[in-house]
Amino acid sequence: MEPVWFTFLNGADIERLELTDTEILDAVEDGLRAQGLGQTVIEPRVHLMPDPAFNGHFNVLRGYIAPLALAGVKIVGDYVDNHQAGLPSEMALLNLFDPRSGMPVAVLDATAITEMRTGALTALGARHLARPDAKVLGHIGARATSYWNVRLLDRIFDLSEIRVHSRRPESREAFAGRLAEELGKPVVVTEDWQSCVEGADIVVEASRLRRPEPLLRTEWISPGALVVPYGTNSAVELTLTDIMDKIVVDDWGQAHAGPFGALRVHVDSGRLNKANLHGELGEIVAGVKPGRESAEETILFWHRGLSLSDIALGAAMLKKAAERGLGQRLRFA
Repeated sequence: MEPVWFTFLNGADIERLELTDTEILDAVEDGLRAQGLGQTVIEPRVHLMPDPAFNGHFNVLRGYIAPLALAGVKIVGDYVDNHQAGLPSEMALLNLFDPRSGMPVAVLDATAITEMRTGALTALGARHLARPDAKVLGHIGARATSYWNVRLLDRIFDLSEIRVHSRRPESREAFAGRLAEELGKPVVVTEDWQSCVEGADIVVEASRLRRPEPLLRTEWISPGALVVPYGTNSAVELTLTDIMDKIVVDDWGQAHAGPFGALRVHVDSGRLNKANLHGELGEIVAGVKPGRESAEETILFWHRGLSLSDIALGAAMLKKAAERGLGQRLRFA
């Protein structure tokens, strides 16, 4: 048998790629377009919880993108208490394969990929579903993906007011400080959820609750707003879906499966179902279904996280790494 080689990109390699905001958004949008055109296969994520005492679990995401000729599997750990040990709460590996032979193509540190593609999905959802003149963002949560949410939303909308809140004062202050420095504009730190989200044009809920708790009140949402909840445990009220003119998800197969998600109880109770779902974001990106159609629409976009986005962004990183001579070529067999 001929030798089989694959590329390994570690975290330092990925940092040296210096992907631009546009490169990140374009890669993830290409993956969404392929999904909307039926050129992908995506399996609902599965979970492994080694021991409840560890307060964490692993997510396993799987998918295939035909235009990229890549299949991929990402394993990401989600450990809420890691900050106490100075570790990120989410660390991941992405494995890419040749779908025709099953042979490995690459292994990438997917920690930054997870953060970037999550922010890109939030921002792309807003590009198609928020009002074009949206200027006020209310963002709950200061997790690693939160930075990319705000950065990429600001790239698209040039926000005039950014409000942030999270459970720990030290985390929200540090988060706001980083954003203000890198975006070159003021960031308002709020003491509570209501003052963060009330009256905002775009509301992002990226909290890290230990158990479901309805902390985001439906009455705080302004008509015409876009709401993007994606916490592992639900922080929204049951009535949130009642005020929505459109509800969009990243993938319905994942949305109605598994134990986690911001609208889990809405799906399990039948409040959100295939019949009243407007569609998937990929369908809107591909032009199969409309996005926002009027300034008056109040819209909800729930994303669970797509393996397709990991694969698409990983492919873009591999291409740029080859151009820059980065990464290690390792022998598999």
